[in-house]
Amino acid sequence: MGEEGIWNKYNLGSTTFVESELECQELSYSYPSRVIFKDISFRTCRGELVSIVGPSGTGKSTFLRVLSSLIPPSHGKVFLNGREVNTPTPDIALIHQSIATLPWMTALDNIKLALKCRKVDADEATQISLKMLELVGLTGFENAYPKEMSGGMRQRIAIARALAASPVILLLDEPFVHLDELTANSLRREIYSLVFNPQTTLKSAILVSHNLDEVVQLSDRVYVVNGTPATIVDEMNIEMNRPRSQKDPLFWNYVDKLYSGLKIAE
Repeated sequence: MGEEGIWNKYNLGSTTFVESELECQELSYSYPSRVIFKDISFRTCRGELVSIVGPSGTGKSTFLRVLSSLIPPSHGKVFLNGREVNTPTPDIALIHQSIATLPWMTALDNIKLALKCRKVDADEATQISLKMLELVGLTGFENAYPKEMSGGMRQRIAIARALAASPVILLLDEPFVHLDELTANSLRREIYSLVFNPQTTLKSAILVSHNLDEVVQLSDRVYVVNGTPATIVDEMNIEMNRPRSQKDPLFWNYVDKLYSGLKIAE
């Protein structure tokens, strides 16, 4: 099936977003020596991919870890479907910059790790993990070890593992940064249809990236953070139907606006 067919199959064109999923209110985080970010508030809506962009050192990766409750905020609160979240939950999954697969485990066993927190029995865990392998296009590689797979394949395993735990929110921290450009482009074209496939439980996703082309290609909405301490300085809706083509002049208009917003904020 071609790319256009994938988008039509899952009805992933322009959408009006109404229902809030993840919300943070006045989040701040400080090291003993300085404040990293301050008073950040925003929300994601159902079926929406939100991106966060900003210069290095503005605490974007730290912010994702606060959202996932891996580290506590210095101030502020995180809510999922109106319920405060202050401890790690399988409802919020984080995919790191590094391709985190355990080298001594097969692809299938790497994915099964995510199901331990759900206390799923062995047979069901195998069936769920095989389904996730199929979803990311790796059927037949269940017994392969990471050293036998390319970087793109290992990152697919990381995505499959995150989805296996049936999360509601997916946090993506520079997920393509360690891949070669051809592999990264391939995964970018597929990631939206993967995470919002009707076979997953995901309701919304948050992407941190320095690649503005990638951000325009994937995002419904973009927050720009900057300053010391970092705060939200701009917000932009990307109003383009999917799939998005870099041959479309509107695509580059959005990229230019984001570059301008980052420069103005400096």
